[in-house]
Amino acid sequence: MDKELMTIREMCNAFDVTPRTLRFYEQKELLSPHREGQKRLFSRRDRARLKLILRGKRFGFSLEEIRQLLDLYDTGDQQYTQMKETLSIAGERLAAMEAQRDELDQAIVELRDQMDWAGKLLASINPDKKAAE
Repeated sequence: MDKELMTIREMCNAFDVTPRTLRFYEQKELLSPHREGQKRLFSRRDRARLKLILRGKRFGFSLEEIRQLLDLYDTGDQQYTQMKETLSIAGERLAAMEAQRDELDQAIVELRDQMDWAGKLLASINPDKKAAE
């Protein structure tokens, strides 16, 4: 990955994405590869941006949030504004993820309780058969 420019195939292999994904991010103006005819050549900047895009998607950020954060890179304040906004959005996303986890934990407890209840009910209806059958 030390090469200055990478082809679309090299990008796909390096980041485990499809050419369609890269073209989509280019269409959304998140990446801006250099073009030589039909050939797309991705710079180190494009690779860094793709890494951030993929990380943001994994964390559940919308493409618009990712775009806004990437656009703040060039504000000229040593990425202070970009980092401040990233922390703000990340804090909101973390709170949402933790709430989802809490809801899922509660649903798991309730499902286990229902399964225990159903197993006991089956055993009481027909004590000769195992409830797990």
